[in-house]
Amino acid sequence: MAGMAAAVLGGHAALTAQSASAAYPGPGIVTGDITEVHDPEIIRTSSGTYLLPSTGDGISLRTSTDRTHWTAAGAAFPGGTPWADPYTGGSRHLWAPEIHFANGQFYLWYSASTFGSRRSAIFVATSPSGAAGTWTHRGLVVETFENSDHNAIDPALVVDSAGTWWLAYGSFGDGIRMIRLSSSTGLRSGTEMHRLASRGGGPIEAPTIHRAKNGYYYLFVSFDYCCRGADSTYRVMVGRSTSVTGPYRDRAGNYMTAGGGTEILAGQGSIHGPGHQAVLADADSDVLFYHYYDDAGTPRLGINLLAYDSSGWPYVH
Repeated sequence: MAGMAAAVLGGHAALTAQSASAAYPGPGIVTGDITEVHDPEIIRTSSGTYLLPSTGDGISLRTSTDRTHWTAAGAAFPGGTPWADPYTGGSRHLWAPEIHFANGQFYLWYSASTFGSRRSAIFVATSPSGAAGTWTHRGLVVETFENSDHNAIDPALVVDSAGTWWLAYGSFGDGIRMIRLSSSTGLRSGTEMHRLASRGGGPIEAPTIHRAKNGYYYLFVSFDYCCRGADSTYRVMVGRSTSVTGPYRDRAGNYMTAGGGTEILAGQGSIHGPGHQAVLADADSDVLFYHYYDDAGTPRLGINLLAYDSSGWPYVH
């Protein structure tokens, strides 16, 4: 991108020096298999390797040793997912994974649906290694129907300060919801449900909740429209709360259940529709992963560092 210079910092994804006229920094340098990355999720394993699942046939997997160079690592479900066929119309294309390591194994939540439908489901699987073809189906977590007021897609796990597991999910309709999960099975526990964010039927999706070291829970969401190539208008918004179940408010004090949200990243120049974000608390920094579209409409992996201002609000750099 014009006006940018880049340098690799500490072996990790580099930041870009941005021209003064730009509203946000461009993505840091990434190399290797970084195209056709959509809805990225991220985990750093105990060996120090990064494992990045994303939307794709059977859930696409990529790995990296330095958070900069990425290598294709197959599919979580190379043999297909017949249990998801009623939601995908028989397609193997699965959406928006979430990954977590606990109890000596990896957990993977993912969405099954078709574009524009609310007949959707979130499933969970486990694996001893996280590698392609090692994932075992463990069951249905939550589903929605065409007449549901929200949509069971875009799962995002958060573990609260008491160790309780919660799953945020949803889009459009009544917005973002949250349910409690079993911390052993990864399946739903009880009937509790919370509303976290809504735009009154407007475009909002892709929740991520990050429990930061400053004691706040930050709810990141994507506003506006994904999946339109270079015409995509996705942008990353955030609110925060001292309680995992909310209420979440933006910097101006607006409730996210009433359309609030503070923008921290949006399209500019050759970066179109950045969103469906994930946050990794890495050794050097909190790190924002997301996809964006280039001028040709190809989805690409974006990575930037996150910092917090004197009032505790995150910003991309």
